[in-house]
Amino acid sequence: MGPTKPKERGLEAVDILLNLLCWALMLSGSFFVIVGAFGTYRFPDFWSRLHAASITDSAGVILLLIGMGVYSGLTLITFKLLVIGLFMFITGPTSTHAIANAALVSGLRPPKLNNKTLDDDGPRKPSDTL
Repeated sequence: MGPTKPKERGLEAVDILLNLLCWALMLSGSFFVIVGAFGTYRFPDFWSRLHAASITDSAGVILLLIGMGVYSGLTLITFKLLVIGLFMFITGPTSTHAIANAALVSGLRPPKLNNKTLDDDGPRKPSDTL
């Protein structure tokens, strides 16, 4: 076998770039899922845990599905993953909102924030943030 033709080398480069893209998407989606799982376990109150769970749905799973869709190419599998992703994109935030609304109606209130700054020198002036 002789040296590869320029067209074949170009296709190999595109394949490598697509593989890198899909692995980057899947790894970033996995990162969001793992961080969301730890957040659900470690956060102190219901509202923080609900936020961590919604990040897992919104960012993690959708990035994983996009990565798998890029990896599989233009096939029926990609279409199915797209439908699942659209379903997750609509139902994830909707279910999180429904759970938060049910908790709020049942009397569970978010904790009040303390308006003090970290250095306790009083409120910050707009010129302090520049």
